[in-house]
Amino acid sequence: MDHPITIAIDAMGGDQGPRVVVPAVLRTLARYPDRVRIILVGDQKLLRRSLRLHRAIESERLLIHHASQVVEMDEMPSMALRKKKDSSMRVSLNLVKSGKAQACVSAGNTGALVATAKFVLKTLPGISRPAIITQLPNMASDAKAQAGTRVLDLGANVDSSPERLFQFAVMGSVLTQAVEGIEKPRVGLLNIGEEQIKGNEQVKETAAMLSQCDAINYIGYVEGDDMFTGVADVIVTDGFVGNVALKAAEGSAKLIQHLMKKAFRKNIFTKISGIIVLPVLRLLRKSIDPARFNGASLVGLRSIVIKSHGSTSVFGYYHAIRVAIREVESDVPQRIRHQVEELLKEEQGNSDSSPSVE
Repeated sequence: MDHPITIAIDAMGGDQGPRVVVPAVLRTLARYPDRVRIILVGDQKLLRRSLRLHRAIESERLLIHHASQVVEMDEMPSMALRKKKDSSMRVSLNLVKSGKAQACVSAGNTGALVATAKFVLKTLPGISRPAIITQLPNMASDAKAQAGTRVLDLGANVDSSPERLFQFAVMGSVLTQAVEGIEKPRVGLLNIGEEQIKGNEQVKETAAMLSQCDAINYIGYVEGDDMFTGVADVIVTDGFVGNVALKAAEGSAKLIQHLMKKAFRKNIFTKISGIIVLPVLRLLRKSIDPARFNGASLVGLRSIVIKSHGSTSVFGYYHAIRVAIREVESDVPQRIRHQVEELLKEEQGNSDSSPSVE
């Protein structure tokens, strides 16, 4: 096995811990027999017991690294950072920092993961804070492809300045270009309307900055429903709005599935109709299944960190690990670093060429 991709997994994070993580890891190793190596981080005895339940053992491709602490899902990020230095989350990030792993995947406490990752791994030069970015299904995506719209920030930064939103646009564009192979990803700025007169000062200032940047294919303002139309490849917003939009989308998907089940179970005729259209219903459920799009990137860090939904299924966690693999293969952090450096050079050149005002 020549230079496999090594992923450090926070096996204790999330609502279900090893019960979901271990089978997802085994599925990943079966899917990538020659390319991936996993380090499970957490309680050694518990993890070995979990492996035995799945008739698996430690090997060259599946290692266990003991960690004595766990960051709880409701724990304050500051407390986790100060008091949980041997947590499975912190140790996983330390493995990435030391070069023993190329990416970290965790389903743990989001705030703690963002704070700890920023402290341990640091942000790229020119990036003030990491952002959370993930992919949402859109009208152009289907159940077989992974294509969708990437949205950031989804909660890492509640308040964001225009400069920070501009950084989000750069990072989202580079990530989408690297992973999806889109030469000039279409970048939209989330607003309450498409008209230039609408929006607050934060959005208007960001729009002005994006309009002047040739490196970004900025298409202008987009509205909330455009998150699912496919009009943009990347949509930029602050963490407060982004997180609310994400939770609303997840809730809408659950509501649709609930109402459809209720409608087809209403009487004998609707049950028969449900049986007839069952293949279509299964395809629809698969297309909007949040597990297919699980795995959000903490973009802007010097290394790759992927946040899985805390209550995801084995299938969902497997997809989060796949996101980590794809980003390692695409060398996302280095591509973002290069793009930011180019923009900083361009900005410095414009500043030097500007006439001085006396």
